[in-house]
Amino acid sequence: MATAMIKGLLQQGYPAQEILVSDPDPERRESLAEFGVLTFTDNQEMLWELRRREGEGVVLAVKPQVIKEALAGLTFPLLPVLSIVAGYSLAALARLLPAEMRILRAMPNTPALVGAGITALTASVKCGVEDQKWAEKVLGSLGKVVIVPESLMNAVTGLSGSGPGFVYFMLEALIDGGVLAGLPRPLARELAVQTAAGSIKMLQELKEHPAELRDMVTSPGGTTIAGLVQLEAAGVSGQVMKAVLAAAEKAAEIGE
Repeated sequence: MATAMIKGLLQQGYPAQEILVSDPDPERRESLAEFGVLTFTDNQEMLWELRRREGEGVVLAVKPQVIKEALAGLTFPLLPVLSIVAGYSLAALARLLPAEMRILRAMPNTPALVGAGITALTASVKCGVEDQKWAEKVLGSLGKVVIVPESLMNAVTGLSGSGPGFVYFMLEALIDGGVLAGLPRPLARELAVQTAAGSIKMLQELKEHPAELRDMVTSPGGTTIAGLVQLEAAGVSGQVMKAVLAAAEKAAEIGE
């Protein structure tokens, strides 16, 4: 996700030499250096350089399993800190950072890798308007940004954070269904992907409820209603809802 953020910022015209990145993996550093950004092996060294340059803010983009290790013993400049670490609440982040830090928390999703993501952003009470503007600018490099209360962040994680995985799962099933019906797999993939893309575009442009658009393609005694009966009989709708809830609950568990 950090790579997508860097790409997006560069595409927006942000100077590469003003982006500082710390990563312990030499291959990752080499890959990131190709963008023209300044890379570091040591987190503290990067923070010192950021302070020297009077930087705008710090982005935490690590796996939740390693965040405690990554932040241990660091001295931070007095700048806003934007976290995209899944499941970590503002309170949990505050316990890992100096007391005076202004913390923002965001949940992007993987379509951000192609600039088509959506990110939910929330800020601690210590943050000012300028802190939020900076975070929105950074996150805007990934796609759309929405402001939400922190109480909804785990639900956001369950829906838009994990949602791409659920969408791909259902698309895979559509493709396999086409193959089962006799289509060559490449054609089944093309048909399924474009059907999904076109359906989403209709939903965005017509601004109708999904049920209304579903009715448009569901003729009496037709093929679509025959398929929908099978989905309803299998309880697919309820299972999708449960998948979102399970992901949201897991996000809450990770942040404890």
